[in-house]
Amino acid sequence: MRLKAAFLLLAGLLAATETIAADKTMIVLDASGSMWGQIDGRSKIDIARETLGTVLKSVPVGTELGLMVYGHREKGSCSDIELAVPPGAGTENAITAFVNGLSPKGKTPLSQSVEQAADILKYTEEKATVVLVTDGLETCEADPCALASALEKKGVDFTTHVVGFGLTEEEGKQVACLAENTGGKYFQASDATQLVAALTETVAEAPMAKPKQEEVAVAEPEPAPAIEFNTEFDSVLSEGGPSLGDNSDVFWQIYKADANGAPAGDTVETQYKGKYSGNYPPGRYVAVATLQSAIKREVPFETKDGAVAKPFVNFDAGLVILTPKRTPQDTEADGNAALEIAFGGYSTTYYGKAKFYASAGDVTVNGTIGPSKVSESFSVKAGETLERDLVIGSGSVINKAVYAEGGPEVDSGNVFFEVVEAKKAIDGTRKSVTYGYGTGTKLDVPTGDLVLTAKLGSATGEVPISLKAGEMKEVVVNLNAGVLAISAPGGSFIEILSAAKDIQGNQKSMSYNYGTEWQDTLPPGDYVVRVKYEGDTAPKEGKATVKAGERSEVTVQ
Repeated sequence: MRLKAAFLLLAGLLAATETIAADKTMIVLDASGSMWGQIDGRSKIDIARETLGTVLKSVPVGTELGLMVYGHREKGSCSDIELAVPPGAGTENAITAFVNGLSPKGKTPLSQSVEQAADILKYTEEKATVVLVTDGLETCEADPCALASALEKKGVDFTTHVVGFGLTEEEGKQVACLAENTGGKYFQASDATQLVAALTETVAEAPMAKPKQEEVAVAEPEPAPAIEFNTEFDSVLSEGGPSLGDNSDVFWQIYKADANGAPAGDTVETQYKGKYSGNYPPGRYVAVATLQSAIKREVPFETKDGAVAKPFVNFDAGLVILTPKRTPQDTEADGNAALEIAFGGYSTTYYGKAKFYASAGDVTVNGTIGPSKVSESFSVKAGETLERDLVIGSGSVINKAVYAEGGPEVDSGNVFFEVVEAKKAIDGTRKSVTYGYGTGTKLDVPTGDLVLTAKLGSATGEVPISLKAGEMKEVVVNLNAGVLAISAPGGSFIEILSAAKDIQGNQKSMSYNYGTEWQDTLPPGDYVVRVKYEGDTAPKEGKATVKAGERSEVTVQ
């Protein structure tokens, strides 16, 4: 009976083989500049490279996959969209290689990318699926919801799945319509584990085209194995400590072992968990366990028939929670703080509150808020959770400027504000501490005595400042200046000079411009406006007087 059933099953499969074909799927990957952002201490592009490479190894044979990428070649371009790998069977290695070489830098034209992917898949003629992986919203003035409705209306059987990688719930709602309006799914992926799950469901487990229905006898099931799993993996932070269990900060990579007991070839399996079980054919293997991309351990193991191997890793590490503050009294972490963490041969940078695993031993932290810096070192014990505050003494200045004392405020993004040291060097210059453009902007500054300077056009002003840690001050710089607007019909070059001459008879040039009009912000006083013309026309001059807080207009003709 069993032989007959097996024969019928084989006959049915052979009859159906000609009708089985994989759906065509295009992966559209976000390679915009924001993919350098970090999740749990790792850049999103590194996580995407690793997870996509892992998932592609389990894609069913015959699946036709392609890759389209946007934002990796130019900054600020909405047309930076590239068909990296045309859709076809057996493209997994080509896709992995291309993604591993990406360097994100541009904008997020996700709507246009999905539309181009649909066209390449001939969505109006054939069944087609697009899997969009994005960490940002549309930045190229397109409506993804409207596009999805249009594609659904024109397509034969078109579907878009969207993976929001690191998006907030509210941001996710703005791109989920691309999936919902085409009958697809939206996946919220906030970390590597969720990204693996989303890509597995949309790419590795994507349904094949249904074969023609054949009557096939089902073979009788084989007896269940004597043991459910032949390998049980486990990990701890310290000797005798509790299992890390479902902790997704632990990343396992399983390799076959070569003659020297070292990892060989491609990974057999990967898993994000502190503890899990698996089944492997009898043989020698190496498990590489990495904790939060920072601490790596290798453990060899061997599987045998009827036995259970138990690879075990002790990371010999502790959990550190660092809260950067401007003052010891602050209750919340300062989100403007950058924390550079280093231990052993590993280093990375966190922004705001940092939660990370560190090898037992010394840890060095360099914390900065703007130009304010502080460095600390401390020791971590295996198995402990160490919570520390890092106080980075810093204040904040809200920049303002006026044209005259009690006069009109300056409302311009062209004002250049610079904080300099109060003490001058021997040549009269001051060392720059930090700077920024625009009135109403904020600058983080160190504590102590400093000077805030402001420059607009040819006018400058300064005011001394002194801040305490955690203190925020609104500081107003008086430019003591007015605006001179010049019109010179037919002119080609306009120059503003001081009316006063030095002992040599020279006049100081304040500013100049090519054309028939020019406007500058100047200190109060008398000026000469000199206009030059093309051809043989002689230069002409006009006089002007500038008053603080006022606008003067002069025509030279």
